[in-house]
Amino acid sequence: MIDELSIYKQSLSDRQFNFLKNFIETECGIKMPHSKRQMLEGRLRKRVKYLGYSSYKDYLDFVFNTKEGSLELINLIDVVTTNKTEFFREPDHFDFLRNVFIPEMLESDDIKNNNSLKIWSAGCSTGEEAYTILIEVFEDAQKYSWFPDFFVYATDISTNVLKKAKKGIYEIDKVNNIPYDIKKRYFLKSKDPEKQLVKVKKALRDRIFFKRLNFMDDKYYIKERFHGIFCRNVLIYFSKENQFEIIKKQISHLIHGGYYFMGHSESLHDLGLPLKRVAPSVYKKID
Repeated sequence: MIDELSIYKQSLSDRQFNFLKNFIETECGIKMPHSKRQMLEGRLRKRVKYLGYSSYKDYLDFVFNTKEGSLELINLIDVVTTNKTEFFREPDHFDFLRNVFIPEMLESDDIKNNNSLKIWSAGCSTGEEAYTILIEVFEDAQKYSWFPDFFVYATDISTNVLKKAKKGIYEIDKVNNIPYDIKKRYFLKSKDPEKQLVKVKKALRDRIFFKRLNFMDDKYYIKERFHGIFCRNVLIYFSKENQFEIIKKQISHLIHGGYYFMGHSESLHDLGLPLKRVAPSVYKKID
């Protein structure tokens, strides 16, 4: 009989931690210093228990040494990736979107010729950023006599967060800080008062495309060229070398004159990329 509680008495061995550390850094590019060892143990413990194993060793043997276990790799990656986000996080970027980005893009030849505005939310997590971008664009579109078609392309390495993002269902406290008129226009409140949930309206969900993407892939199989890319509070988990390679691949899908948005704690300093800083953590593609 499996002792389901025994996993709570265990820790990853040095060998197991170093193996996982190397796998995560190689496969996902995410830094896994020893300071995150306890966090990794806690997150893995839930998965080990869920699958009915009584030790980290049995779980890792299953994942890495069996044919069936290879399918569990995506779940393991889901477990270790950090997903923290919120609606209208770092609001300066949405002020820039409204006051600079959209007016400028509406005058661009690319928009006039293709009648389509495209923005990429890279590392979209559970979807709050992607839906916020769409809300801002919807709001701004009302101010112009003509506005192009538009959509948001949203990617993440975690299949679990993408499933939640596609549903567009959130706990009601997630939207507490959103102005009432915005909530009324873009969210539906659950009819069941006990559930305390809201759902993003179909008008927004129809203009967003979710897809799994690993930043460490050699090539991003994306056909679109974007006018703006939001990659915020994601690159801090990668080494400087990997940051350079990731942004280089990302901006190959950004039009000339398009904008790249980073988190306020991130920087492109010394990366030598064809991006010019135009506002705090906002860059414009110049080549």
